[in-house]
Amino acid sequence: MTRHDDASSVFRLPDLGEGLTSAEIVEWLVTEGDTVDVDQDVVVVETAKAAVEVPCPFAGTVAARHGEPGDSLAVGDALITIEPAAVGTPQQGSTTDGAEQYRTEERAGARVPAPTAVGARLGTDGSAEEAGEGSGAVLIGYGTGRGGSRRRRRPEAGTRERATRSGVNGHGPEGSSRGSDGDRPPEQRQAVRVISPLVRRMALESGLDLATIRGTGPGGVIRRADVEAVLTARAEPTVPPPAAAAPPMEQRIPLTGVRGAIAAKLATSRREIPDATTWVDADATAVVELRDTLRRVRPEDGIGLLALLARVIVTGLRRYPELNASVDTAAGEIVQHGSVHLSVATQSPRGLVVPVVHDADRMSTAELAAALREVTTAAKEGSLPPSRMTGGTFTLNNYGVYGVDGSTPILNHPEAGMLGVGRIAQKPWAHQGQLALRQVTQLSLTFDHRVCDGGTAGGFLRFVADCVEQPAVLLAEL
Repeated sequence: MTRHDDASSVFRLPDLGEGLTSAEIVEWLVTEGDTVDVDQDVVVVETAKAAVEVPCPFAGTVAARHGEPGDSLAVGDALITIEPAAVGTPQQGSTTDGAEQYRTEERAGARVPAPTAVGARLGTDGSAEEAGEGSGAVLIGYGTGRGGSRRRRRPEAGTRERATRSGVNGHGPEGSSRGSDGDRPPEQRQAVRVISPLVRRMALESGLDLATIRGTGPGGVIRRADVEAVLTARAEPTVPPPAAAAPPMEQRIPLTGVRGAIAAKLATSRREIPDATTWVDADATAVVELRDTLRRVRPEDGIGLLALLARVIVTGLRRYPELNASVDTAAGEIVQHGSVHLSVATQSPRGLVVPVVHDADRMSTAELAAALREVTTAAKEGSLPPSRMTGGTFTLNNYGVYGVDGSTPILNHPEAGMLGVGRIAQKPWAHQGQLALRQVTQLSLTFDHRVCDGGTAGGFLRFVADCVEQPAVLLAEL
């Protein structure tokens, strides 16, 4: 690291308010060798709340920048080193003076010492210490700069008399507050005392003149609360009372197109079908491992969990054909279908659609995977013809993709059954006599109670759960 002369002034990352303890360098506004003035913005830093341009309280030449864009610095870390200007040029204060003046905005009751006037401060005996001219603009953590040398002198009699009459820091004998600097003649005004650059930014963006604001901080320092109070007072006449707020506008959305068709079908289902739902938790670890194995040894087939679940369903419907059915209400008959035409609930930009894989029970698992990809992709794109969205006999509904565990869906009229699959998540599970973390899912079956009773529904659901937990069970059915 480059060494610098003792006369160099090290500007450290100031407290940017709001309880923030660090900031990230976004962009340097100066380079090494540049000449900077007092209160010139030298760097842009980003805190957890905003990007802030940070001014430097020293004048001179940039000797070193302590960090690069992307680096994170803690409050108090060295930010930039400034070499003082040439002899005869006013300087803003040494590193020691800057450290003595390091302070934060009084937001949480912290007491902040402040100078009584620009270029002067009280000594321990109540007298004033002479100081060099400062910047006038106070940065958080740094007061108005002072020259490197100073000496103490006793005030003249007239000065002491005026100080006794007006009180220390501009307060009278009774402690009454002085008027703001904006109320004084120009020759009597002090430099605006602002600790936080956030306060400066608030005032600038709101078009406020800081010289017209009375500071309530120690020594008349203008705090964020002072600016907010002015803004609130200025805005109050134009803000209507809560009771006068306009109510939300009513909207009417036509129930037409796909949404209208879905609404009509669901209403018919709820009106005509006495449905019931049963569910069971299942350890899906084995079927997830099977999926991973197939992806590794047969990647060209693209067999995922949806295809494996479809294979389980069509196999289970061979054993429980009562669920691959519908009710002919007019004839008063239950119709058990000879083939499985598997519907797949799919969310599309137009709403819920249910494309159909016809003759799913005659396909291999790889063929099922390809057919499912085709119809679900086309459904999301809106390119499926009506013939590919009708004629289903049983529905697979994978609502786990939405991060939910269970559901009690409405049947896809006139179908008599729907298998719902919740999310697969790690949960504690009794496995081989021990408690272990396993991939667990919830399976649910919604069915038309007219086509079968709970025994049949439970038997089908249990078969599906067994195949999910032990995929080898499928081999016995093929």
